[in-house]
Amino acid sequence: MSIRNDQPRVNRLDPHRLIPARRPVPPAPPAGSRGSRTVHLFRDGTRIPGDESATLAEAVAYADGESNHLAVIGYDLPTTEQIAELAEQFDLHPILVEDLENAGQRPKVERYGDVLFVVVRSALYRDWTEEVEFAEFHLIVRGNTVAVICQDREKEQKWDLEQFGGDPELLALGSEAVVYTVLDTIVDGYASALDGLDVDKEQIERQVFTGERSVTERIYRLSREVIDLQHAASPMGLVLVRLRAGFGKYRVAEELQTHLQDVGDHLSRATTRTTDLRDALNQILSVNSTLVTQRQNEDMKKISGWAAILFAPTLIGAIYGMNFDDMPELHWQFGYPLAVGAMLLLGVVLWMVFRRKDWM
Repeated sequence: MSIRNDQPRVNRLDPHRLIPARRPVPPAPPAGSRGSRTVHLFRDGTRIPGDESATLAEAVAYADGESNHLAVIGYDLPTTEQIAELAEQFDLHPILVEDLENAGQRPKVERYGDVLFVVVRSALYRDWTEEVEFAEFHLIVRGNTVAVICQDREKEQKWDLEQFGGDPELLALGSEAVVYTVLDTIVDGYASALDGLDVDKEQIERQVFTGERSVTERIYRLSREVIDLQHAASPMGLVLVRLRAGFGKYRVAEELQTHLQDVGDHLSRATTRTTDLRDALNQILSVNSTLVTQRQNEDMKKISGWAAILFAPTLIGAIYGMNFDDMPELHWQFGYPLAVGAMLLLGVVLWMVFRRKDWM
């Protein structure tokens, strides 16, 4: 099972460009209608051909028929009627039904009797906008039946259930294998998003030292994406902890335990990378602020130098422009050229002094 992603997993912007211009967003692919549903049936981990026409009731009945049967039902932004049908077939708790009707939740794991409810958030890096797109998925497990619900279909992310296959040996272990496969795919998506963000960070590091004025805004935008990714990835650790806690009680196969441990290792690396990237951006922002302050100081030196140069002739002109009758050299024949010469001489002397001090 994999997230549909027709865009490159890694930022393909030219690394030598200091300010990658935002590309025009390509037209979105045709989105599936709200409430579209797919059904896939498996026997011993192998998909049964012609299972798309099965109803929800038939899928549940098939999964409950034999221990080696498995049913996976996928929803894209389900309607109220579909949630009601799902609640009836799975005998869902009213609180769980309320969670399904109201999306926008943090990743979590809850159990309602024999029903396992998992909320996760996937991440997909968009190269042309330099943003990370998030989507919320709900997983409901009851016996050998799994429902995968995408709550953000308008964001062009969905589980490609039409091509769902997975590892037959893993799927033969039951519905928990589907959950762990979903978690593995989502955690891999975090790593892919971090690859794109890392490229952006490297470009920003070069951009900072060129004095580009737009770099500060770019740093803040990238920091926001990293924070959002951290908010999606960090709670996943608690999800894995809760799932591990049920290994003994729910008799999870040892191979699935190993698989989940591998998912945990990947998540640990992703969260570490996210924290390091956030710290690096904070350092870049600090360096950029220091460089901006230095450039402002250099500008102030130049402004102050030119102000001092202009002040000398202004002072002379102001004194001899007062037009007092009893004023030395006021009516002197060489008074005007001497005043102009003094203005120019003082200006040149001050310019040379400031130039020697690297103020000009």
